[in-house]
Amino acid sequence: MENFPYYSYLAASAAYFLLLLWFLLGIKKNPITPSVIAAIVFSLLWSGYTAFVLHNDNLSISSSLPFETLRNAAWFFLLNILISRQQFNSNYTLLRLSRTAHILVLFIIGVFILEISSDTLAYLKQFVGEKASIRLSAHLLFAVIGLVLIEQLYRNAVAEFRWAIKFLCLSLSAIFAVDIIVYSKSLLFVQIDSVLWNSRGVLNALITPLLAIALHRLQTNTAGFTVSRTFAFHSTVLLSASAYLILMSMAGFYIRDYGGNWGKVAQIVFIFSAGLLLLALSSSGKVRALLKVYLSKHFFHYRYDYRDEWLKLSRNIAELKALDELSALIIKTMTGLADCSGGGLWLRNEQGNFYLSEQRNLGFDSPPIILADSSLITFMAEKKWVVDLLEFSSTPDHYANVDLSYWSAKDKRVWLIVPLFLQNTLNAFIVLTQAKVPRILNWEDHDILKTIGMQLANVLALNKASDALSQAKQFEAYNRISAYLVHDLKNLVAQISLIVKNSEKHRHNPEFIDDSIATLENVVSKIDHILGQLKKGGVGNNQKSLINLADIIDDAALQQSANTPRPECLISDDGIEIIGEKTTMTAILGHLVQNAQDATADSGFVRLELSKNEPHAIIKIIDNGVGMDDKFIAERLFKPFDTTKGNAGMGIGVYEARDYILKNGGSFIVESVLGVGTTFVIKLPLANYPLKA
Repeated sequence: MENFPYYSYLAASAAYFLLLLWFLLGIKKNPITPSVIAAIVFSLLWSGYTAFVLHNDNLSISSSLPFETLRNAAWFFLLNILISRQQFNSNYTLLRLSRTAHILVLFIIGVFILEISSDTLAYLKQFVGEKASIRLSAHLLFAVIGLVLIEQLYRNAVAEFRWAIKFLCLSLSAIFAVDIIVYSKSLLFVQIDSVLWNSRGVLNALITPLLAIALHRLQTNTAGFTVSRTFAFHSTVLLSASAYLILMSMAGFYIRDYGGNWGKVAQIVFIFSAGLLLLALSSSGKVRALLKVYLSKHFFHYRYDYRDEWLKLSRNIAELKALDELSALIIKTMTGLADCSGGGLWLRNEQGNFYLSEQRNLGFDSPPIILADSSLITFMAEKKWVVDLLEFSSTPDHYANVDLSYWSAKDKRVWLIVPLFLQNTLNAFIVLTQAKVPRILNWEDHDILKTIGMQLANVLALNKASDALSQAKQFEAYNRISAYLVHDLKNLVAQISLIVKNSEKHRHNPEFIDDSIATLENVVSKIDHILGQLKKGGVGNNQKSLINLADIIDDAALQQSANTPRPECLISDDGIEIIGEKTTMTAILGHLVQNAQDATADSGFVRLELSKNEPHAIIKIIDNGVGMDDKFIAERLFKPFDTTKGNAGMGIGVYEARDYILKNGGSFIVESVLGVGTTFVIKLPLANYPLKA
């Protein structure tokens, strides 16, 4: 152990050299790269020169302190740059504008001058006394300043960037915490504590792997740095340092009066490793959640600050870049509020059923549709309760009227089902998975979940109203276009009627034939233009009559027979009749067949099947095309003006088909599997079973 101090700092030199070499080999163009290199280089110089001093009997340990000052200054410079980028999105704004930064620079320069000039130091000691250790006090203050800067950087960083700086803050905190221990004890005895001092080299070598991870993350993430909206000064480090120094003073009195043993190098390394492990655990989300629960139980009267929670939610909503992100924001808000790792959002559709709109780390395959008459929906609509599965496991009597067997299964790990009400109507609900720290909800938890839930329900309603308004404007524009097109069609019909009317009289007149051909060419040109505008849709109202569905299916198949795959017809009964509009029914079936053809390869099949199951006629359009997923069916398939065909479609065909079928007392069902195919099932009342008035 005689040469341990030398090898300790030699190990630190080797570790910093390898860190510098690794960083230079993977160097990238980055705003903080020069300051990172400077910090590593000065750390290498400090540890290397200290090893040289320890190996040379003619030099004193104190001669290495100027290099340590330069090392501290380099790390301070890097931390200031990161804080400046965090607050101003600029490297040096903080250094230029902050008086505190100016004072820190002057202080570092002053200490450095004192350390390299023995005459200046001796002159100053005449005023403060020989026993006062100016240099030890300065380096103790350096350690406290370093921890304060680290705290400001980490606690003011946005959540997304903390991942990048976490290990940097952890490793530098370890360095400066060790310095506080070393210099506080050394200051207590007015001399360098040799055991602690000799151990610093090994301890610095131990943190270089963490620094390597941290610098790699900074290299890849600083370009995407997000500016913090607020920057507050946090003083936890100052309070902790003050408490530590008071304890050190008390320990000093104990040692002076009763003696004591501070331990050996192995004890120091063990304590350092334990402290490092504690810091690592404190960065865990589960540990933080556990601490939050404990503090809320024992130190605070109220768990939540409702004003802060409300303002936080309002800011998050205001920062939405697109309404499509609303579902994800709702899940993120509720999971953060309950300290959960995942959740899912079910929204109410036009039929009153609920579909899975968004999920985040839900952890299981959930039913895509939950019917409005299910016991869960009925229970939440009547009770307006937050369903707590933890409470259900201990007191199931509270949920006697609801079947929670699906949600309470252990493999699903569901904790809460939170309803979102708008004017006493259940508009949505959120399923949250198990919390990081399981706990029983109290009245405050229920209040905050319901309060935030009401606000989120209002935002959802506003989003839905915006969609409805947008659709109404699109329909208005569509109807305006249709009016012009109908006018053009009437003119074209008039031209053709005039030709027919005069054909008997002038059919042998060559000039009449030429004029008729020219007129018909003009009609064809205009109809092509109209068809292009309609995008294969149709406008018009027809009178209802008794129609034979077999004829309708044959006509629809014939219309689409030019496209591939050619539609097949399977008709079980030629006499199936309904009351409807022949033209509209033909157009609807033709459009659905065309959609099936567009989604199916030429080698596939598209089939129309007609059968009856009294009192309904049943029409099926079946294909083995690309299929659709449940979310697309629930959110987009029936949404007007939302098309996957680009300019080839208007996105209203399926919407109009379902609307017409439902208005005529039928039902419209879609069964689809991605990569397998799609089946549209249409049920309509038979003519022998008219709808009741």
